[in-house]
Amino acid sequence: MKIPIYHVDAFTDRPFTGNPAAVCFPKNWPQDSILQSIAAENNLSETAFVVPDMDGYQLRWFTPTVEVDLCGHATLASAYVLYECLGLVAESVKFFTASGTLTVVREGEKYAMDFPSRPPQACEVHPDLHAGLRASPKETLAARDYFCVFENEAQVRALTPDFGLMAGLDRFAVIATASGEDCDFVSRFFAPAQGINEDPVTGSAHCTLIPYWAKQLGKSSLFARQLSARGGEIWCGDKDDRVKIAGKAVLYAEGEILL
Repeated sequence: MKIPIYHVDAFTDRPFTGNPAAVCFPKNWPQDSILQSIAAENNLSETAFVVPDMDGYQLRWFTPTVEVDLCGHATLASAYVLYECLGLVAESVKFFTASGTLTVVREGEKYAMDFPSRPPQACEVHPDLHAGLRASPKETLAARDYFCVFENEAQVRALTPDFGLMAGLDRFAVIATASGEDCDFVSRFFAPAQGINEDPVTGSAHCTLIPYWAKQLGKSSLFARQLSARGGEIWCGDKDDRVKIAGKAVLYAEGEILL
């Protein structure tokens, strides 16, 4: 079996920055164990698998250790490959996923994803959260992930988490965020329990970041940066129960998986 594979850097327009994703196009669905093994072999934060279905595509995402229910950068990367490498000409593309139907629209150099909104709420805080962060945020909320708000961008940049402690938390991951110096807000994303100590740029985290900062800043269109070592840029829109997450992408490599 030969499976086409593309390596795309998402939420950036330059190689070696943004968040790398592998996008694979099997003709039919292999066994889940094969999908997971491919993701582990790729050893990127996410590997996307895309299979044609009716008027769109089935889409699944795997970290090196688990399948996830939502991934932004690998969705953006999948749309990028369909348009830039495989000749898609439609105005938009639909992906059928574990989080419902996700639509991506091409907007010039950007790809705009329509995702569910996941506003953070008050929560009970795991006793190891602050120790795992090695810092005390001014506010802690949660949706899928813990949502930790800091006083300023410098505090978010300076975080050096204890990933061993963080791996034992009772949420999927931890978002650290603050208002930005040259953008509306900044963030970092830590998910050691999912095989990713720090994700370079996390689209799904913006399902929670966007409604929070839209309310705090009183605006529905925002520009954000993720402060990982690779860095990334996200154009955001708050649309009540949905969010717009847009970014650029660049192709790094393409080839075939031989099974």
